Amino acid sequence: MKKSIFEKKLKEPKFKAVYEEVAMKLDIGEKIAELRQKRHITQSKLAEKVHTSRSAIARYESGEYNRYNVSTLARIAKALDTDLRVSFVSH
Repeated sequence: MKKSIFEKKLKEPKFKAVYEEVAMKLDIGEKIAELRQKRHITQSKLAEKVHTSRSAIARYESGEYNRYNVSTLARIAKALDTDLRVSFVSH
């Protein structure tokens, strides 16, 4: 079967690195939004619990934010009554 353009591009180290970074950011943002919505919590209410602004929560959920830090993610996880797991994965 013929490989797609995407599959071919993933063979390029630079493309793959950028793709994986963007995918990770989207995963984090989507997970925060998913957990918040499952718990019927508004961005404003989550922001209040995390001691930040609603616009900060919106940025975290957008997938475009690139300055996540573990302490902020830990506060978000606690406010959403969930655990935060950080792991290193071999290539």
